[in-house]
Amino acid sequence: MSQTVNVIGAGLAGCEAAWSLARYGINVRLYEMKPEKYSPAHKYSGFAELVCSNSLKASRLESSAGLLKTEMEMLGSLTVPCAKANSVEAGGALAVDRERFSDSVTEAIKNEPLIEVVEGEVKELPEGMCIIATGPLTSGAMADRIKELCGEGLSFYDAAAPIVTYESLDKEKVFFASRYDRGDADYINCPMDKEEYQAFYKALIGAERVELKDFETHPFSVYEGCMPIEVLASRGEDTMRFGPMKPVGITDQRTGRRPYAVVQLRRENKEATLFNLVGFQTNLKFGEQKRVFSMIPGLENAEFMRYGVMHRNTFINSPTLLNSDFSMREHKDIWFAGQITGVEGYMESAASGIIAGTAAARRILGLEPLCLPNDTMLGALSAYISDPFNDGKFQPMGANMGILPDIGVRIKDKKERYGAYARRAVESLEKELKRIGYDKSDR
Repeated sequence: MSQTVNVIGAGLAGCEAAWSLARYGINVRLYEMKPEKYSPAHKYSGFAELVCSNSLKASRLESSAGLLKTEMEMLGSLTVPCAKANSVEAGGALAVDRERFSDSVTEAIKNEPLIEVVEGEVKELPEGMCIIATGPLTSGAMADRIKELCGEGLSFYDAAAPIVTYESLDKEKVFFASRYDRGDADYINCPMDKEEYQAFYKALIGAERVELKDFETHPFSVYEGCMPIEVLASRGEDTMRFGPMKPVGITDQRTGRRPYAVVQLRRENKEATLFNLVGFQTNLKFGEQKRVFSMIPGLENAEFMRYGVMHRNTFINSPTLLNSDFSMREHKDIWFAGQITGVEGYMESAASGIIAGTAAARRILGLEPLCLPNDTMLGALSAYISDPFNDGKFQPMGANMGILPDIGVRIKDKKERYGAYARRAVESLEKELKRIGYDKSDR
């Protein structure tokens, strides 16, 4: 094809958009400002960098995250197979060695002859068809262009958890186990008794936090899925015990009893030399993180390879701006993709790139558009971000079974119920792909 589509941003969404276009035989110009310039949260030069957790959530089909990834693979995803090829043990979750995952995606994109990578910051929208996948930390000049297109954005704050080395942990105090013994014993558990927990809680809520920068506003709102641990703790002494420190499903191997609270660590790389503190996103000062988190049993002498950070995320008001294929209502040749649209999560962002890239490609080729059924996870997310009903109350949304239409049959067992939702979704998507004559093996 002689027509070229511009994709701005080589994150998860941008890479999937470019990949989808190329698979349809469309030329792509993929812009990425790294390594010339980095956002406050990005550190690695590769594409599809994971800046928070290294977990892509559950793998099983009868989960919302597993269903989403299955649907993405049905549409020829790049990131899902790259994730599977670079996975690390994490029980029932798909977690990855983040650098190897990034390298794998980068190599695939750079080796695709139909994708031209252009390095450097984009300050003006290129002429022609364009997919904007600049992410929730869009740089200043492009952010100004987006505001001109969309008006003021929506903001909330996101946070990343610390990473420690395995060799620095006290093996006499920690043990490997998965909650409810599901899957392999891939998580390191740091059990606490009541006295230890209360001392930790008091230190945490009294710890000094990083002052927000001048580009950050007060008061700030925090997305519940990435709540800084100190903000969660401030809601009450037992709040953490019903959240990331819940002891349910864990038996302390030293006592044979359930601990009062537990901190879990998840593998960060294939070599299992690095582990992150699950649910411990934070905005504490680095010295305070060292002081307070070293109170966790087993972490007294922990070596912190990365401290937690917090940063601002910005979203457009998608319900007033976008169609369900992520194209703009007022500018038909412009699509958005990724977290900037209000989809929340790594795979959700990647999925939006697939949808936008597929929509653009099929329009160029004059093919029947892909109409994602609302009973699929992809379709439900697309409907959510484009539903005018959400205007004025729009909040980020990740994949979850609650956004799917009722299945119409009462199934008490949750696993069986979710399995029924998943089977319906797969069958529905297969039917739609058959209707439009889609065969990913032809791409």
